[in-house]
Amino acid sequence: MLIKILLVAFLISISTVFAVEPDYQAIIDQAYDNYHYDNRGENANYIPALAQVNPNYFAIALITVDGKIYTAGATKVKFPLESISKVFNLALVLQQFGNIEVLKKLGANATGLPFNSILAVKLQPNHIGNPFVNAGAMATVSMIKGNANQKWTTISNNLNTYAGTTLEVNQVIDKSENETNQHNHAIAKLLEAYGKFYSDTSMAVDLYTKACSVDVTVTDLAKMGVVLANHGKSPYTHKQILQVNYVSNVLAVMATAGLYDTSGNWLYKVGLPAKSGVGGGILAIVPGKFAIAAFSPPLDETGNSVRGQEAVQYIANQLKANIFN
Repeated sequence: MLIKILLVAFLISISTVFAVEPDYQAIIDQAYDNYHYDNRGENANYIPALAQVNPNYFAIALITVDGKIYTAGATKVKFPLESISKVFNLALVLQQFGNIEVLKKLGANATGLPFNSILAVKLQPNHIGNPFVNAGAMATVSMIKGNANQKWTTISNNLNTYAGTTLEVNQVIDKSENETNQHNHAIAKLLEAYGKFYSDTSMAVDLYTKACSVDVTVTDLAKMGVVLANHGKSPYTHKQILQVNYVSNVLAVMATAGLYDTSGNWLYKVGLPAKSGVGGGILAIVPGKFAIAAFSPPLDETGNSVRGQEAVQYIANQLKANIFN
């Protein structure tokens, strides 16, 4: 009996050592082939500059925690982070203030209302909701330490550190958003009236908008995400960018509020923490394994990339990546 047990243990250890790595590139290529002809959805037309982006752009990147990169499609095309920047601003304030203070000031519950809802601000007990709705995202920026220049330097350096490169603000997008973001300024003023804003409102809204306008490629985005998949450490620099015990806080908010009003459906079907942006980007994290990024400008009714969602779901299914399985 003992010999049988030892033999089974030996065979398991051998199978683990010689486990065949999935053919990530083939799966990425298949996802691209499956969905690049899907023309459903429309570009975000309430930001005029985004409405002008070529709707045929489609790109996918997957990066493993050991730094291997697999891509398909228009990987050289840059697009603005938009709401995906909220992920990294949240990580920043967690580093500066800790998770208890962040939860107290920003919350973590889904609002059940659109991401830019003023009614949600009035109805939520904390008058914010979470760091991924616009109210909470602007309050997040207002928490970052320093004056306007210091805040922006901190935000910019943080994004660059995650991406492992120097990212630039898309000035056309930034200008277009600043010309149409009166609604966000109103939300910020309402938060200030509730005592839930932590610096000058105009300054914070401007910095929030600027962060949303930072350009990335799909590979840049996957590199940013793989830091979260790798427990807060870059697989390239081996620097601990985000303290390990804060990674779960970021992933939790991504799970509950990362895809706007359809976050619950996404988690039910795909089972991965993710964050989308109206620029067409989407980032999904498989803790301990890899990050998937996709880019395609046409959005569904709730503001999520149509092709991006399809591609990430296909890849997650093929790799059995659902964290609840």
